Amino acid sequence: MPLSSLKQGEKAVVTALAGGSGFERRLRSMGIKEGKVICLDAKHHFSGPLVVDVDGRQITIGRGMASKITVRREK
Repeated sequence: MPLSSLKQGEKAVVTALAGGSGFERRLRSMGIKEGKVICLDAKHHFSGPLVVDVDGRQITIGRGMASKITVRREK
């Protein structure tokens, strides 16, 4: 499922990044990579950005980017 499908407060594990090499490099530089546990802190209204927690840091990403990040809900 895409990261953008998570609900606020849910944790998930990143399983895949579905973009080009520049896209993947940018996400990896922010700490978002396969196997990493992330938490969706906030989901802004309409088509606004998402705020995710990665290793205790809050990162804001657009919905387009979030739709290219595949995650699996953590139990």
